[in-house]
Amino acid sequence: MATVNVASSPAFARAETGRAPLSGAIAIAASDVEVHFGGILALDGVSIQAEKGLIHALVGENGAGKSTFLGVIAGRIIPSRGSVAIFDKAYDFGNPRSAKRLGVSAIYQELTVIPALSAQANVFLGQEKAAAGLLSEVTMKRRFLELSSQLGIAIASDVLAGRLSVADQQMLEIMRGIQSNARLLLFDEPTTALAPPDREALFRLMRRLRDDGTTMMFVSHNLDEVLELADTVTVFRNGAVAAVGPRRDWNKALLVRAMIGHALEEKKPRPKPRRAPGAAPLLAARRVNLPGAVKDVSVEVYAGEIVGIGGLVGSGRSSLLRCLAGLERNSTGEMMIEGEDVGWPATPRDALRLGIAMVPENRKTQGLVLGMSSVDNIAMTDYRRVSRFAALSAEAMNAAARRVATEFGFDEKRLYAPMRTLSGGNQQKIMLGRWHLRTPKVLLIDEPTRGIDVGAKEEIMATLTRLAAGGQGIIVVSSELEEVVAISHRIIALADGRAVADFDASARSIAVQDILSAVFCLSKE
Repeated sequence: MATVNVASSPAFARAETGRAPLSGAIAIAASDVEVHFGGILALDGVSIQAEKGLIHALVGENGAGKSTFLGVIAGRIIPSRGSVAIFDKAYDFGNPRSAKRLGVSAIYQELTVIPALSAQANVFLGQEKAAAGLLSEVTMKRRFLELSSQLGIAIASDVLAGRLSVADQQMLEIMRGIQSNARLLLFDEPTTALAPPDREALFRLMRRLRDDGTTMMFVSHNLDEVLELADTVTVFRNGAVAAVGPRRDWNKALLVRAMIGHALEEKKPRPKPRRAPGAAPLLAARRVNLPGAVKDVSVEVYAGEIVGIGGLVGSGRSSLLRCLAGLERNSTGEMMIEGEDVGWPATPRDALRLGIAMVPENRKTQGLVLGMSSVDNIAMTDYRRVSRFAALSAEAMNAAARRVATEFGFDEKRLYAPMRTLSGGNQQKIMLGRWHLRTPKVLLIDEPTRGIDVGAKEEIMATLTRLAAGGQGIIVVSSELEEVVAISHRIIALADGRAVADFDASARSIAVQDILSAVFCLSKE
C-alpha cells in the first residue's frame, strides 16, 4: 500500500482547526468529554457535533474510545468532565431513562431480546399498551403491523424471538427504539453477526430511517460498510478525535492512516513451511460427521502450517472446529495425532489431552470470564503451571501474564483490569495468549478478527503466522474470506457441510473468487 499524505486531506484540515461541516440542526453536541476507567484515560477531551438526520460513523482501533463515547451518549457511562446536549437539551449523565426521554435508543452487539417472549412482546418491552389496567394486545398488534409495514419487515407478531435469526432479532430492537419515539439510534457493531444479505437489509432499513429524519450513529470496524453507509465519519485515536469529515473526503487508505497514524505495510508472500521427509500431520481427521451440519469432511494440518476453512454462513465451518475440539457429543470420525490413532475426542478435556485447543467465535460468552482480570483468565488455562506446592502462586500467575502481554502486544497496565472493560482487540489477544501458557500442538481458531479494528487485525494475523512458524498447527475459520486467503497455506472450502474444494496456496495464487466459485457451484446443484 502506498504511503498516503493524510495531513493534506480536507478531513484532517477540519480536525486540526476544530471546525465541523455544520449545515443543519445538531443532534449531538459533545464538548470536552473525558472518561477514566481506574487509571486508564478512555476519552481525552472529546468534542463532537453530529448533525440531525444523518448517519454518523465512529471508527478507530480497539481501545480508541469510540464505544466508550457511544456509552456516554446512551447514558451508560458517566464522564468525569465535559458536557453533552441531545437535540439542544442538556444531558443528565448516567441516566438511561433521561436518554430515552430525549429520544435516544441504543442497539448493542449483544442483543437484549428475550428469547421466550414473542416478537411483539419484545418490541413493546417496558412500553406496553394498556387499557383499563389490562394489556391491550389488539392495540399492540396493530402498532406492530404498522411498524413492520413502515420498515419493510416481515416478522410474525406471535413468533418466539428465540426462534428468529440474529438479523431479525436486531430488527426487533430497532422496532422497539422507533416505538419509543427514538430520534437518535445508536448502533455498536451492528453487522458483526450478520450474513451479507442480512447486512444489506439492515443498510436499506437505516437509509430509510435516515430519509424519514432519524439520526444514527454507529461504531464499526468494517471500513467498507462505513464508506458505503455513513454520511460523516469521525476517527478516534488514543481516546481523542483524530479527524472528522464527510464521506466524500475519505477512502479506505485515508481511514487506516488516520486510525493508526501510518499506512499498513504491504503483505509479502509467505513461503510454504518446511516439512521433514516422511513427517506425519500433527492432526489428521477423517470422515468427520455431525448430523445436520458436517458430512464426511477430512482435514489435516502439519507443524508450521495454517489451514483455512472457507465458506458461507451455515456451511459447517464452526461446527467442524467444534467437532475437532470435542465440543459436539454427536460427532463421529477418526483422528490421528502425529501418525498415531488416538480415537475420537468425546469431550474438550479429551481434545486438550491430545494437544488440541480451541479459541471460540464468541469470546464474551464462550471464551472469557468477563468479571475476572486478564491475569486470572490466562492462569485458568492450566492452573498447574502457576501453582506452587498445590496452591496458586500470585507470583507465577503474574509472571505468566507478563510473558503473554509481551508476546502478544498487550499493555501490561491492563492485566489487572476486569476483562469486560477491555476492547475487543485486547480481549482477542488474551484469548490467543492464554494458550501460550499451555502451548497445544494444534490451535483451532473461530473468527479471530471478528469485531476488532484494522490495526488489531494486522496484529492478530501476524501473531497467528508467528505461532505457526514456532511449530504449531493452526486451523482457522473466518467470515472474511480475504483474511483466509491472506494467511493460509491451504484452504478447504465447505458448502452445505461438505468439503467441495481443497486449494494449495503455495502452488498457485488463490483468490476469494476461487472459493466462492467452488461454494456456489455446489449450492446450485
